[in-house]
Amino acid sequence: MNDENLVQEFLLESRENLEQLDRDLVALETNPGDRDRLAGVFRTMHNLKGACGFFGFARLEAVSHRGENLLSRLRDGKIALRPEVATALLSLVDAVRQLLDDIGRSGREGDRDHSALLASLTALQEGAATPVTRAMAAPEPSGAADTAETTIRVDVGRLDKLMNLVGELVLARNQILQLAATRQDPAYVATAQRLNLITTELQQGVMKTRMQPIGAVWNKLPRLARDLAVACGKQVSVGFEGADTELDKGIMEAIKDPLIHLVRNAVDHGLETPEVRRARGKPAEGRLLLRAFHEGGLVNIEAADDGGGVDPERVKRKALERGLIGEAQAAQLSDNELTRLVFLPGFSTAERVSNVSGRGVGMDVVKTNVEKAGGTVELASRPGLGTTVTIKIPLTLAIIPALIVVSGGERYAIPQGGLLELVRLEEGQTGRGVERIHGCSVYRLRDKLLPLVYLDREFAAEEAPGKTDEGRAINILVLQAGDREFGLVVDGVQDTEEIVVKPLGAHVKNIPLFAGATIMGDGRVVLILDVLGLARRAGVIAETADGARTEKADPARMRCQGKRTLLLLGLTDGRRAAVPLSMVARLEEAPASAAERAGRGEVMQYRGRILPLIRLGEPAVRRDAMQLVICADGDRQAALVVDRIVDVTEAAPDVAEASRGEGTLGSAVIGRHVTDLLDVPGIIRAAHRTAAEPVGRA
Repeated sequence: MNDENLVQEFLLESRENLEQLDRDLVALETNPGDRDRLAGVFRTMHNLKGACGFFGFARLEAVSHRGENLLSRLRDGKIALRPEVATALLSLVDAVRQLLDDIGRSGREGDRDHSALLASLTALQEGAATPVTRAMAAPEPSGAADTAETTIRVDVGRLDKLMNLVGELVLARNQILQLAATRQDPAYVATAQRLNLITTELQQGVMKTRMQPIGAVWNKLPRLARDLAVACGKQVSVGFEGADTELDKGIMEAIKDPLIHLVRNAVDHGLETPEVRRARGKPAEGRLLLRAFHEGGLVNIEAADDGGGVDPERVKRKALERGLIGEAQAAQLSDNELTRLVFLPGFSTAERVSNVSGRGVGMDVVKTNVEKAGGTVELASRPGLGTTVTIKIPLTLAIIPALIVVSGGERYAIPQGGLLELVRLEEGQTGRGVERIHGCSVYRLRDKLLPLVYLDREFAAEEAPGKTDEGRAINILVLQAGDREFGLVVDGVQDTEEIVVKPLGAHVKNIPLFAGATIMGDGRVVLILDVLGLARRAGVIAETADGARTEKADPARMRCQGKRTLLLLGLTDGRRAAVPLSMVARLEEAPASAAERAGRGEVMQYRGRILPLIRLGEPAVRRDAMQLVICADGDRQAALVVDRIVDVTEAAPDVAEASRGEGTLGSAVIGRHVTDLLDVPGIIRAAHRTAAEPVGRA
């Protein structure tokens, strides 16, 4: 190995050691009595200094030698690890990292001035301090060298090239399997099956070489959280679960920035200052937990803090101040919908712009980057208790399972990650299953209205005239786009197949309907549909970053969803009421005997939960069955007892707030009838309070 290769090996190993030093120093600041960890830090710095002398890097050797002296006094118990000592040592790590970067770029150490840092390290080394209770000699090195001999470093570019070749092999395998299906030669078929087996094993092996534990990304976060906490005057500890969860290197790169922004938002916005936490009965030190696990073919990454949570009213106020939503829209959004506004571009709850926050690019970056990688972001918050952000992302983007469908005579591939189920309506069933509501087709799937999108019509150059589904069988693919479900109608469904994702050319890559292309077994190119882009074009979700409807959305593109979707209810006293369909979980019918008393209200047992019952008007005649509308606001649910379900309609009601009363946002004319718009979140909160109140309470 020549000198240049030796230097590159030294730089790579040193950078890995610096990342370990970051983690160990942050951990030592929390637990200064960990003598084994302190001895390991000293040994790492000692080895770094020795290697610098071997290569003749005098400046780097001088800096690391000064750090070694300070660590020696810490190890021997001569001084204590105070916060200022930990800060100086972390600054030393940063200085060493800068010198390594200079060497990597030019082969020289550069001319950076580290005199102030060296003086600070010397002063801390010589200053009086409370001695540590006992000292321990540095333990002998473990058998790490034996472990290192079983591994080898491979250039990332070489791995990427190998992955591309395996992708081409998968395409050739698919072509041969397709030919084998038409041959009668047993030897040819057996050879094709053998090739299929070997290719599959090779593909899995190469995929594993690209897989990395997510802990490689997490390792840098404790230092980030520590520095932010110091800048914000807070105390933060970071915990990890599932650090060995593996995912593809490309996905790892895609989530680096989102994870950094999640940590910054949790420390700056989520966690309170020690004084506030003590006043609220919490420990002074805030807790941030990062958790990763595999579920349903996806990697789930959770970032949970025990801070103050997201205040929906504050979010609404800030969104109004920044002009992201209008007054009328804000009045109709539930707490859950208001919370999701934090993902809008330009949104921030910071009172002023600082070097940490205030520019409105945090959560927007999280959602945008995750969606580009084919994932989704969910946010759950409980005011006063904390916030949890969940990222769901595929294991890899190189080779994915897909469903091949036919529409308008062309084949398309749909990634199975967003596919929930398949529904086929035979001839004669279509007329009863598919309904038309204000010009839009919907399908009632298990009492849930599913908007339908016809793939051939979305690709039409002009708006195709609405053709009837009467008398023909249709195939409905139930897809998930963000937090919405919709049905995609296609002409035919062929098969599932593993496909190799190829990037699109410059002339079509900006079309939001396609996520890439692949080559099928017959050599033809098939476009891969972007489920999220298709849903936005069809108006199933809005064009904004989180799918929340804003007044700036284009009505022509929103079509059916440009107006608010309402479920109209008939009450026993002749009144009409409306609730947002987005807050309706299910429509149910239950026997009247299911109602029970709890606290000062009525409840019923429903799917293992105790559900508050809310009667909208007293029935004139006692019925044996109750018509229920199960509504949800976040993780809370309640059942509205109504006389009948009237209709589902699309409307942009002009709300008369003068008629606002308890449980209502006001009244509006919908379908030539004066209709009360129910305040579903407020009703649910009141119902849960009533059910929890003791019976004897006044």
